[in-house]
Amino acid sequence: MNFSLLNPGITIGGFTIYYYAIIIVSGIIIASILGGIMFKHRNIPADWLLDFLICILPLGIIGARVYYCAFDPDMKTLADWFSFESIRQGGLAIYGGIIGGAIGVVIFCLIHKINFLRVADCAIPSVVLAQGIGRWGNFANQEAYGNLVTNPDLQWFPYAVYIDEQGAWYQATFFYESMSCILIFLILYTFAWKFKKKPHGLVFCGYLILYGIERSIVEGLRSDSLWTGNLRVSQVLSIVLIICGVALALIVMYLNRKKHGSLIGAKIGEPLAILPKYYTKDQLKKMEEARLAKIRAAGAKEASEGVQKPPEEKDKKEE
Repeated sequence: MNFSLLNPGITIGGFTIYYYAIIIVSGIIIASILGGIMFKHRNIPADWLLDFLICILPLGIIGARVYYCAFDPDMKTLADWFSFESIRQGGLAIYGGIIGGAIGVVIFCLIHKINFLRVADCAIPSVVLAQGIGRWGNFANQEAYGNLVTNPDLQWFPYAVYIDEQGAWYQATFFYESMSCILIFLILYTFAWKFKKKPHGLVFCGYLILYGIERSIVEGLRSDSLWTGNLRVSQVLSIVLIICGVALALIVMYLNRKKHGSLIGAKIGEPLAILPKYYTKDQLKKMEEARLAKIRAAGAKEASEGVQKPPEEKDKKEE
C-alpha cells in the first residue's frame, strides 16, 4: 500500500499551513491537557500550567532548532538557522527540544519554588506522548525514515513506507518510534497516576531509561541521522540518557531510604510519604483571609459574652 502525501498541507490565501505543524501543535495541546490533569492529581495547582507552558514552549522550540542546525553541515550561518524561509523548510530535533524544555522547567521551578523532579514527573509522560504524536509529522513530510527495503514481500506499511522523492520503499522508523513513545507514555502515566508517594524523580528516570533505549535502537536504523564524525549524535546522547537515568534512580531511591526507611514510600517519618499540596498566590490569600475572619469572629463572640467568668466558677474559686 502506498501512503505517500503529495500535498504538504492546507493552503489558505496563498499561505500553506503544513500538516507537520498541525500535527505538532495537536500533540502539544493534548499533552498540555493531560499534563494539567497530572498537575492537579499530584497536588500542584492546575493554574500553574499556563506559567509552565510559557516557560517551556519557547525554549523547547529554540532548543530543537539550535540542536538541529548545530549538527547539520548545510546550516553554515545564523541566517540559515533562523531565517523565515529556512525555518519553513523544516529542521527540528527532538533532543534539542527536550534540552530547551528542561531549562524552561528549571525556570518554572525557581519562580514557584517547587522541586524540579516533582514537576518533571508530572510533565514527562505527556512530553513523550507529544513525541509519539509528533512523529506523524515526519510521515507527512516523508522524512525520518530508515534503510532501503528492496524485498517486495516487505514493502508494506507499517514495516516500510513509500517515499515519493526517492521513488522507493524505506523502513518506517517514524512509525516505530511513534508506537514506542505511546507505549512509554502509557507505562509512565499509569505509574505516575498510581504512585502518589515519594521519591520524586522516578517517573523522570523511567523516561530517560526507556526513551534512551528505544531511541538508541531506532536511530541506528535511520538514514537521515545527524552525525558528528563517525557517530550518530542522537544515538550517543541516548546512551548518555540511559546511564544518567539509572544513576539518578539509584541516587533518588538511596536518599529516600535514608530519610524514610524505604526505597519507595516511607516506613518512618512522613506518613506514607504522600505528596504535600502546593497553592497559588490567590489560594493562599483566600486561606489567610478565611483564617483572619475566623479569628475575628471568635473575638467578637468572646466580647459579646463578656470576659468575666460565670458566677458559679467565681464562687468555687472563693471557697
